[in-house]
Amino acid sequence: MPSMFAAERRQAILELVRANGAVRLRDIAAQVGTSEVTVRRDLRLLEEQGLLDRRRGGAAAPGVLSQEPTYVQKSHTALHEKRAIAALAASLVDDGDAVVLGAGTTTEELARRLVGRRDLTVVTNSMLVGTLLAHAPGVEVVMTGGQLRGSTFALVGSAAEQSLEGVRVRTAFLSGNGLTVARGLSTPNMAAASMDRVLVGAAQELVVLADHTKLGVDTMFQTAPPEHITRLVTDDRADPEQLEGLRALGVEVLQARAG
Repeated sequence: MPSMFAAERRQAILELVRANGAVRLRDIAAQVGTSEVTVRRDLRLLEEQGLLDRRRGGAAAPGVLSQEPTYVQKSHTALHEKRAIAALAASLVDDGDAVVLGAGTTTEELARRLVGRRDLTVVTNSMLVGTLLAHAPGVEVVMTGGQLRGSTFALVGSAAEQSLEGVRVRTAFLSGNGLTVARGLSTPNMAAASMDRVLVGAAQELVVLADHTKLGVDTMFQTAPPEHITRLVTDDRADPEQLEGLRALGVEVLQARAG
């Protein structure tokens, strides 16, 4: 019966969302074998029942806006894409530059590709980035102070933010946890978001490094609105709709081929 089929379809949607935390609309439609219009109706009903949260371009498990993946979880997500993004982003850094690298697994991959640079200054709140570049002969590492977040190996808090007063670099490279056309870059943690905003303020331009799993994802605390983003470096699996929306706001989009 049609009603039975609808119930089974909605159950399948719930299982997809619960397994992945967040799923894009078109991926849901492909998985359950129906149209995006039908999926939108299902999502509306499931949200009314409190079983998921609708958002632009898809759905998320309840409370996912405030959930932050662990470092280990993030390090195993879209690894090939992150490496390709980092390689492309490294081409934006010249010898003699001064740059900011925020915390994250993608910025960590970028740091690996900067080891051989000359007369480069890297300002970072990431212990992992600092450790990677500590013995690079041509790189001067400037670490912020602050409180160490064990889940991300990042320094945050008022001491970390105050240590950047008066600092000015050419480019900040940040990754965050989500990127949408409506709100820009975001993260689930308040302290991390506050620190990232200070990192953005220390740079003339902001380059966001975000693989396809982050596009269309909205989390609790905004780091940078889309109009503050100069460039996005992503991969070739990124949602074209999201990319078009960001381009319309003046963001230059660079796509790396991960295959």
